[in-house]
Amino acid sequence: QVQLVESGGGLVQPGGSLRLSCAAAGRSSERSFSVFAMGWFRQFSGEEREFVARSWPSGATDYADSVKGRFTISRDNARNTVFLQMDNLKSEDAAIYYCRLGTTWGQGIQVSVSS
Repeated sequence: QVQLVESGGGLVQPGGSLRLSCAAAGRSSERSFSVFAMGWFRQFSGEEREFVARSWPSGATDYADSVKGRFTISRDNARNTVFLQMDNLKSEDAAIYYCRLGTTWGQGIQVSVSS
């Protein structure tokens, strides 16, 4: 069983930065982290969740076109943790952000962008 704990959200002005973290815990976390990609998704009010970025155990990464060049995903294998560095944030980035490992979702964390 795996649990995902997200942190690092909050309110930032347009052009600002935030760093999200997602830590996997539980009996199967280490194995799952070494097998499955860890991804970030976001959900705008009234809409479906959309893909943001993904980090594979190999070190490969994928990004949605809307965040390429502004967001960077990285992983710390020793701590079963993935980070999402978000720079040059825009108002349209404001959403609830969720991390996902295999079929397990985190609880979601709010990112607000406003002046």
